Amino acid sequence: MKGWQTTVNNKTLGVLRIFLGIMFMMTGAMKIWMPTLREAFSGQLIQANLPLHDFNMWFVPLVEILIGILLLVGWHSRVASAIVIGIMIVATYTHLVVSDPSLFPLQPHLPIGPIMFLLISAYILWKGGGSWSWDLNTTSDA
Repeated sequence: MKGWQTTVNNKTLGVLRIFLGIMFMMTGAMKIWMPTLREAFSGQLIQANLPLHDFNMWFVPLVEILIGILLLVGWHSRVASAIVIGIMIVATYTHLVVSDPSLFPLQPHLPIGPIMFLLISAYILWKGGGSWSWDLNTTSDA
C-alpha cells in the first residue's frame, strides 16, 4: 500500500488537498446537523432516484467527514481522492437529473462544485498528498 502514499513536496498540491478536506468535512457535517441541508440532501436522493435512501442519509455524510479528515491530514490521500471521485460522479449525475433548484441551497444547480472537486481529486490521485501530508512523511524519497 506504500505506493499509494508516495507523493512530492508540492505546496499547491498540499493546499488543494487541504481545501478539499475542509470542504468534505463541512459538507458532510452540514448534511447531518443542518436541517435545511439535510432536507435538501434527502430531496436530491429521492428526485435522482438513488437507492437506499435511509442508509445514504447517514452513510454519505459520515463518509464525507471521514474522507475530509483523511485529506486534511494527508493520510492515504490517493485512496481518499479515489473515493471522492466516486462520490463526485454520483453528485454530478444528481445535479444533472434533479430539476428542482431549491434542492441545491448553497450551490448552483449546474454541477460546477462536483466537477471542480472531481478535477482536484484526479490531480491528487495522480500526484499524491503533496506538502504537509502524512503521506509525504512516509515517502522515502521525499
